[in-house]
Amino acid sequence: MTSLSLLTNVSLYPNNFIQFQSQHRQQRLTFPRKIKIICSATEQPSQQHPQKKKNVAESKKGVDPVGFLTKLGISHKAFAHFLRERHKALKDLQDEIFNRHVNLRDMSSGFEILGMHRHVEHRVDYMDWAPGARYCALVGDFNGWSPQENCAREGHFGHDDYGYWFVILEDKLREGEKPDELYFQQYNYVDDYDKGDSGVTIEEIFKKANDEYWEPGEDRFVKNRFEVPAKLYEQIFGPNGPQSLEDLEEMMGQMPDPETRYKAWKEQHKNDPPSNLPPLDVIDNEKEYDIFNVISSPEWLKKIRSKKPPLAYWIETRKGRKAWMKKYSPGIPHGSKYRVYFNTPSGPLERVPAWATYVQPDSDGKQAFAIHWEPPPESAYKWKYTHPKKPKSLRIYESHVGICGSEPKISSFNDFTEKVLPHVKEAGYNAIQLIGVVEHKDYFTVGYRVTNFFAVSSRYGTPDDFKRLVDEAHGLGLLVFLDIVHSYSAADEMVGLSLFDGSNDCYFHTGKRGHHKYWGTRMFKYGDLDVLHFLLSNLNWWVVEYQIDGFQFHSLSSMMYTHNGFASFTGDLEEYCNQYVDKDALLYLILANEILHALHPNIVTIAEDATFYPGLCEPTSQGGLGFDYYVNLSVSEMWSSFLEDVPDHEWSMSKIISTLMGNKQYAEKMLMYAENHNQSISGGRSFAEILFGEIREHSPGSKESLLRGCSLHKMIRLITFTIGGHAYLNFMGNEFGHPKRVEFPMPSNNFSFQLANRRWDLLASGVHRDLFSFDKDLMKFDENERILSRGLSNVHHVNDTNMVISYMRGPLLFIFNFHPTDSYERYSVGVEEAGEYQVILNTDEIKYGGLGRMKDNQYLRRTISKRVDGLRNCLEVPLPNRTAQVYKLNRILRI
Repeated sequence: MTSLSLLTNVSLYPNNFIQFQSQHRQQRLTFPRKIKIICSATEQPSQQHPQKKKNVAESKKGVDPVGFLTKLGISHKAFAHFLRERHKALKDLQDEIFNRHVNLRDMSSGFEILGMHRHVEHRVDYMDWAPGARYCALVGDFNGWSPQENCAREGHFGHDDYGYWFVILEDKLREGEKPDELYFQQYNYVDDYDKGDSGVTIEEIFKKANDEYWEPGEDRFVKNRFEVPAKLYEQIFGPNGPQSLEDLEEMMGQMPDPETRYKAWKEQHKNDPPSNLPPLDVIDNEKEYDIFNVISSPEWLKKIRSKKPPLAYWIETRKGRKAWMKKYSPGIPHGSKYRVYFNTPSGPLERVPAWATYVQPDSDGKQAFAIHWEPPPESAYKWKYTHPKKPKSLRIYESHVGICGSEPKISSFNDFTEKVLPHVKEAGYNAIQLIGVVEHKDYFTVGYRVTNFFAVSSRYGTPDDFKRLVDEAHGLGLLVFLDIVHSYSAADEMVGLSLFDGSNDCYFHTGKRGHHKYWGTRMFKYGDLDVLHFLLSNLNWWVVEYQIDGFQFHSLSSMMYTHNGFASFTGDLEEYCNQYVDKDALLYLILANEILHALHPNIVTIAEDATFYPGLCEPTSQGGLGFDYYVNLSVSEMWSSFLEDVPDHEWSMSKIISTLMGNKQYAEKMLMYAENHNQSISGGRSFAEILFGEIREHSPGSKESLLRGCSLHKMIRLITFTIGGHAYLNFMGNEFGHPKRVEFPMPSNNFSFQLANRRWDLLASGVHRDLFSFDKDLMKFDENERILSRGLSNVHHVNDTNMVISYMRGPLLFIFNFHPTDSYERYSVGVEEAGEYQVILNTDEIKYGGLGRMKDNQYLRRTISKRVDGLRNCLEVPLPNRTAQVYKLNRILRI
């Protein structure tokens, strides 16, 4: 922590600071002969941190670095040793953090002091980290792009030992105006921002405060601090006392010690009124450095401390934005374009500030400017709603703002707010997950090559537009998640973090390790404290500034392994603790989860890891990484493979079940989806495009093809939704079978927007209307029956020959017939409870695009006392081909 950040911490944590003062407020006031000035965190006096900070993990009960291995009965010496070494490294890392930061909240709140911030003393402060630079300045349209006007230099106040640069942009006094009387004059920009000058002078405020705070005569020695020393001096030495230090030293050798002199003076004035004597006394502990110590009167201290300080009068000195605008013009106006200018050993550089909160790339994406975002308070967005309560089951609607419209253009945050959010609410989802929101260079990269981690993409609108989107979603009861990319960063220099300060090891590793093996992106240096400060603060920023409810951490395998996850995994635990594992990245993920869940208890974190790293969703205190959910990536790959490459009659029911159930030990933490954006965007095709293709309604064979596609589309979603964990995800438009993939404008398609949109008009009729009707009822099904929040499914019937699957989840029985041609009139499926079972969902209903082959009198079935599938009873049900049914136990029969 720098001297600058030490000063700033006082204002950041006023409550803690006040508490610190009160804990150390002794009756004894010490005036040492030598005063040591503290200049850096490494020289902090020991009394500031009387107790060593405890590690987060150690503060929890039952800390066990290999706890989840013990719980699961896994014995693997090498991996257990790795977990213990990782836990030790975490403790060392936290100790290192506490040498620089007050606590973990401070570690993750860098956005409070870094970047551009309005200061209450009519100025704007800018701070950034560039350890390789020798000179730093802000250039922009506000100063004619001059690198000399607003600068900080190495070795001066604007640069510290850790490489943080500090630049002050003073507001400019308007012509004819006089500077403020107080150097600490404050202006209130948010509350009462239209308040002008009260007209009360500083002298009046001081007099009013003193008159009410001090009792008569009590402030005598405050106003005349030298009265007592002067009288003592005159009494001791007389009117012709020593006039120089040499004379004083000579006379001091002939005089009694200070304690004797003071006690004699006090004895002489013992009959004087109390107001004539200071409420202090001299003590002497026979130590050289104690001879000037004094002790306060306990009664006087008690009386003073019982009073409330005159803060109300100080608040009167604060003026509003109206008064500020009248007196000053902003040093950097709202909407100004700016960059940070560095002089480096390799020459001068201009960069977009790393902590910039609003960035606008130019038309060709090769340049970018930071935009100073400081709208007037009357124009700034004001939050209306609070966070919705975190549900027990998540039904996530994954979305990309830019392609949410029907027109051939980049859609905006406002478009999404007005058109898509009501659709998501109607469809029955309870959360949205946004991809591509964080600023990135190229639109066609979907937002995964992030350039500016603290900025919402200006393609879609302003920061306030995004706040409105989140707020309106909350008003509809929808959580808002971000797909966050901390596993790598864009390699671009002019618009990203690469070579930010001219050196190759600022935010990223050097050499091969600093570059992704295949994607051309840069890899973060997670072992660096300042990089951790940046990334952890980034997570906290999105929650604090934009009220985000959770994160899906994108492509963890890219960061957790030096081979970026491009290796074959057999499931041997050795593969998760060998030399290719990046322990620093794992420590970052542990810290991220601990800090997020400590600061924001209702936050949701989701891990996207193709390697299924052991302990993803285990508590950090038990050796896990601390995520709430993990994504089962293999499910969508299996469905894509079946649809693309396997004939319908060769589908394996056993493979479907083994893939859907995944790792049973973590099935409850599993997030499942039949298809997400990868199937539509990453060079693939949506399932609807595969199933329906270019079918025309009246072309030969179209009816059969539409029926097949519609049936499989519904069955795939139903089994994926109901068999797994507590979370489900669907990509925007796939709920109604969007017939086309997504293709962003790029040179290969002549920058066409033809496939960079969503065909919402298809909802009005045909198979797409039927598929949406089914998906909407599926979401209501979970709302009413709490499917996802129930315990794990009990799969008791898997028949590869008949292509039938059946399982129970709570009181619900699910039966699927994937056979392309064979229907069964009375198919026997085992159940445990004898009773009456009612069909509550049938994929073959006409309103869902089916044939309606089940009659009304077949919807209620009674069990037969016959042992099937190892269960005591069975149901004999009609089971048409390519259909699925859900039965609910309505009435139990006692036999």
